[in-house]
Amino acid sequence: MIYFAIAILVILLIVFCYYENNKLDLTYYNIKSEKCTDNFKIVQLSDFHSKPFEKVIEKVKAERPDIICITGDFINDKGKNKDKMLEYGKRLVEIAPVYYITGNHERRLDYFDFLMSELKEIGFNVLLNEAAENEHCTILGLDENQADFSDYKARRNGTFKYKDMKPYFDNLSKADDFKIVLSHFPENFEGIKELNYSQYDFDLQLSGHAHGGQWIFPFIGPLFSPGQGVFPKYARGSFGERPKLIVSRGLGNSEFPLRLFNHPEIVVVNVYKN
Repeated sequence: MIYFAIAILVILLIVFCYYENNKLDLTYYNIKSEKCTDNFKIVQLSDFHSKPFEKVIEKVKAERPDIICITGDFINDKGKNKDKMLEYGKRLVEIAPVYYITGNHERRLDYFDFLMSELKEIGFNVLLNEAAENEHCTILGLDENQADFSDYKARRNGTFKYKDMKPYFDNLSKADDFKIVLSHFPENFEGIKELNYSQYDFDLQLSGHAHGGQWIFPFIGPLFSPGQGVFPKYARGSFGERPKLIVSRGLGNSEFPLRLFNHPEIVVVNVYKN
C-alpha cells in the first residue's frame, strides 16, 4: 500500500512539474502614445533556450501581431536543437516580421557569427547594436555581451564594467516615431548607475533573461535571477511610464529545469494612437 501511495505521489509530482513548465500564460499591456501613426500589436518572446514550443506558434498566430520581438537566448549555450530552432524560426517569420537580439547564451557559442548569419538567412532581423525601421516604429536592438560566468560574479560584487550604450541611444533619438529598445538584461533599464537606459529618449524597452525569478513564492515574489541575485526586482511585469520597461518571464529553462508558480509567458503589447 505504501509503495502504491509513493507511486501516485511521484506521478502527481511529474504531472505538476510538466504543467508548471508548459502551461502558457499570455500577458497583455496597452500603451498609448502620441508618437504612433497607427495602432499596432507587438508579441514578445524570450528565452526559449532551444525549446521548440509548439503551443507558442498556435498562440502567436491567434494574436495576429504586426511584429514579433525575440529578446535573446533563442538557442542555448550548448547549441541544443539548433536546426529545429532554425526551422521553428522560419514559422515565426511566416506570422510577422521578427526582430531578434542576442542573449548571454548565444554569446557563449563558439560559432556565434555563423549562427547570426543563419538567423538572418531564415528571415530574422538580427539587431546587433543597430536600429531598424518599419511602418509602425523604430527598433534598437542591443548586443550587450554580458555573457561570461565571471560577469555574473562581477555584477554581484559591483565590479562589472557595463558598456556605454549612449551612442546607440543618441542615434535612436533621431527617430520621430514610436521607439522600442530590445535589451536582454532588464536590470540595465535603471538598476545600473550612470549608464542606465531609462535616462534616454525612447518609449518601450522589452527584456527577458530573469525567467521570472525561476520560482515565484506567494507573498514573497520572484526568488533568484542571474546578475540580480535573490529576490530580483526586474524579473517580471512592467516598470516606469516613458520609457516603460516590460520584462518577460520567458518560455524555456536554462540550467535549472523547473519553474514553480511561474508559467512560461508570451507578452502582447497593444500600442494605440493617443
